[in-house]
Amino acid sequence: QVQLVESGGGLVQPGGSLTLSCAASGSIARIYSMAWYRQAPGKQRELIAEITSAGSINHVNSMKGRFTASGDKNTLALQMNSLEPEDTAVYYCNAEIVPRPDYGQTPTDYWGQGTQVTVSS
Repeated sequence: QVQLVESGGGLVQPGGSLTLSCAASGSIARIYSMAWYRQAPGKQRELIAEITSAGSINHVNSMKGRFTASGDKNTLALQMNSLEPEDTAVYYCNAEIVPRPDYGQTPTDYWGQGTQVTVSS
């Protein structure tokens, strides 16, 4: 069984910072990619940043400069600076993983339970 567990959400004032963490655990053969998404109330889930198995990190243009993703093996972090009320959302960790046993199958999409980030004074 594979699990993604996020942590680090909470309430922060405008202009503040938060760091989110995600850890993948369980019966994992290979991790193809990990990513951060967010979903604000009444809006679609949107990609923030992703990291590939080769280690390259891609950030969505609109979030470059304020949001920085980093990762190592089976962990993924998201450093968020200069937070704005519009950043209020549930933040989700996503990963494409091949679970054990590895028969050469295509990866499966896994999601964490989400962590709430609220930016408010």
